[in-house]
Amino acid sequence: MTSPAEQAPAEQAPAERGLARVAQALAKGTEKWFPDAYIFALVGVVVVAVAAFANGSSPQNVVDAFGNGFWDLTAFTLQMAMVVLTGYVVATSPPVARLITRLAQVPKSSSSAVSFVALLSCSVSFLNWGLSLVFAGLLARAIARRDDLRTDYRALGAAAFMGLGAVWALGMSSSAAQLQATASSLPATLLSVTGVLDFGTTIFTWQSLLMCAIIIVLTVVIAHVSAPKGAAIKTAADMDVDLDDTVAEPAPRTRPGEWLEYSRILPLFAGAMTLGWLVSQLLTLPVLSVVSSLNGYLLVFLMLGLVLHGTPRRFLDSVSKAVPATAGILVQFPLYAAMAAMLTKAEGRGGVTISEHLANFFTDIGSGGGFAVVIAVYTVVLGLFVPSGGGKWLVEAPYVMQSATDVQMNLGWTVQIYNVAEALPNLINPFFMLPLLAVLGLRARDLIGFTFLQFIFHFPVVLLLVWLLGMTFDFVPPVIPAQ
Repeated sequence: MTSPAEQAPAEQAPAERGLARVAQALAKGTEKWFPDAYIFALVGVVVVAVAAFANGSSPQNVVDAFGNGFWDLTAFTLQMAMVVLTGYVVATSPPVARLITRLAQVPKSSSSAVSFVALLSCSVSFLNWGLSLVFAGLLARAIARRDDLRTDYRALGAAAFMGLGAVWALGMSSSAAQLQATASSLPATLLSVTGVLDFGTTIFTWQSLLMCAIIIVLTVVIAHVSAPKGAAIKTAADMDVDLDDTVAEPAPRTRPGEWLEYSRILPLFAGAMTLGWLVSQLLTLPVLSVVSSLNGYLLVFLMLGLVLHGTPRRFLDSVSKAVPATAGILVQFPLYAAMAAMLTKAEGRGGVTISEHLANFFTDIGSGGGFAVVIAVYTVVLGLFVPSGGGKWLVEAPYVMQSATDVQMNLGWTVQIYNVAEALPNLINPFFMLPLLAVLGLRARDLIGFTFLQFIFHFPVVLLLVWLLGMTFDFVPPVIPAQ
């Protein structure tokens, strides 16, 4: 007679058939063959350089564009790294940790627990995708610790990733939307094409908000229906995952010079100053201008993290843990800036750049739904190999936005077409899962079976939405700020 433990694998086999089986095979393939995202960025530089040579650019033009453009995005690179850092710091603060503990008691069934995590992951991601990733990961762990609820830990982990896999780029920390709203961060070649597009023309249009709501509902429903039940459930204990999230208290101070490190006075003062600044901005500037300011957004989140941690020592300990998650951004974005410069500045035969050739290609597609769908599909395919929302936008934007202008497609909506399509590759390529996997103690192939299922449903829905909603826009000429 076999034991229940020996019978479990046979009972769980049905969960690995069909789409889940295909997804698991895909996960194994990506883990085996997909190199680090930095390698993709380096390969991208080679591909763009070779294309520039084939276009007739001289070696001097190509290397000059590469070197001169390498640091074009220094400010934006730091800003995107700070999005990750501030999200992590806020999510790991004691008040948020207590909130997570309370929220973990809300679900009453295993399926509702998975859909609950997916809902909160998407909702928090609208504010800050870095916050969403850590917050939802810690919530998944807290639910998995419950003795009264047996929930599949893989499905919880996949649900925690849905903020990054569904709607992150439609929210306030969208790299493309933030970049387009910040004149000082835009490369001159892109600014001359698009002008400044504040959030009122991108993420806060009713079309974008409606699209975001539809995708969140779709995500939550799929998460609920696809959650394993009964014998198919694999808990954290089944997967030998340690769920102890006890946070070590800072070591007690040992010398008088450390007194202020353990004092709440300085964080409260900094918080009050930030609040005063925010109120002043809201009273003197249009609301959309205030919320569209990337520097202001980061200031508020950074000081919020400081206040929530209570003391500078707690805050600095959290920052130290967050810094490794920013490494990919810091070393990849300069390469994307160099690629963008080679695309837009390395002139070839007839004085035409690669960017202009690509713009002509997309312009030939024509206006309307066909243009929107092709741009979305192109963004998804490119995103599989260049997993970086902001960096990839800098590569795509010069020719995509120029062609959008040529066919009279609304520029703000073109940004949102990119944004909603940009999230889809995250459901397949495990690059952005890495910080979450570290929190969960899982591997990419544990989650991709569920995220790939989401991709299958999301892809056609996204294409339909960008096509239908795009028809409700009128073209508005770009607004170029005075120099």
